[in-house]
Amino acid sequence: MKQERIDLIGIVFLLIAMLTWASSFIALKAVLGVLGPMSAMFGRMAIASLCFVYFIKQFSKLEFTKKDVKYILLLTFFEPCLYFIFEAKALQLTTASQAGMITSMMPLMTAIAASFVLKEYLSKRIVVGSILAVAGAVWLSLGAQSSEHASNPLLGNFLEFCAMVCGTWYAISVRYLSQRFSALFLTAVQTFVGMLFFFPLAVWESWGVPLTLSWEALGWLCYLGIVVTLGGYGMFNLALSRIEASRASVFVNLIPVFTVLLAYIFLGEVLSQTEMMASFVIFGGIIVSQLPRFRAKERFI
Repeated sequence: MKQERIDLIGIVFLLIAMLTWASSFIALKAVLGVLGPMSAMFGRMAIASLCFVYFIKQFSKLEFTKKDVKYILLLTFFEPCLYFIFEAKALQLTTASQAGMITSMMPLMTAIAASFVLKEYLSKRIVVGSILAVAGAVWLSLGAQSSEHASNPLLGNFLEFCAMVCGTWYAISVRYLSQRFSALFLTAVQTFVGMLFFFPLAVWESWGVPLTLSWEALGWLCYLGIVVTLGGYGMFNLALSRIEASRASVFVNLIPVFTVLLAYIFLGEVLSQTEMMASFVIFGGIIVSQLPRFRAKERFI
């Protein structure tokens, strides 16, 4: 009986990506105290784009098919463009805990979409693991204490759901494109398009408002642009070149866990018993989804 191989390198890439994305909440909180959300996103993308200027000549030699162009347009349109607009607006209308519940739906959405678009197998193991991870993320969100007020939670949660739809199609697009293009190129495309997309929005947002940017905020902005955007997306794109999109998307549920841990380390917030138990449930779901197949033939749903 043949055992399916676990791609440990791909899993490490995913863990690093989730950790860097979780750290973005702390960095973005510092930046948003000085800049608006659209200006912060433009600065983040502009700094990340500068890191890729050296590779433009190399990228210009690549050849594209019509199908490649279609998927590249889908990739950049859904994320970073629409995704961050929906999420920024959502967090202004609903609480972070409610948004977290909606975010936990992305793995199942990606697994289902990948089974139709990419013809990836949707096994019982992945479904069970995703349900466990979703349950853990919802439990973690419910147990989190927040002082924020939700002015329109119904609309806010709907916008967060729209962000998850964008994230789902982003993962699908990367899964296809990663078979033909390097993670370096795909990450560069996202940053260049994101910079161009958010520039007019940043100008509109900051029009007539005096700009005051401290060195600390600039440092956090560089961290967002280089480490989070460049490193996080680069690692995630590398992982998707090795692991199925349906499996990789389950790791998104680690973001609230890592966020809680980073908040404890940097902000001194104490983990409650409920948050710790919910985190273990999320880890359990991810472990289940990554278990290898021990039979030569497995029945898929």
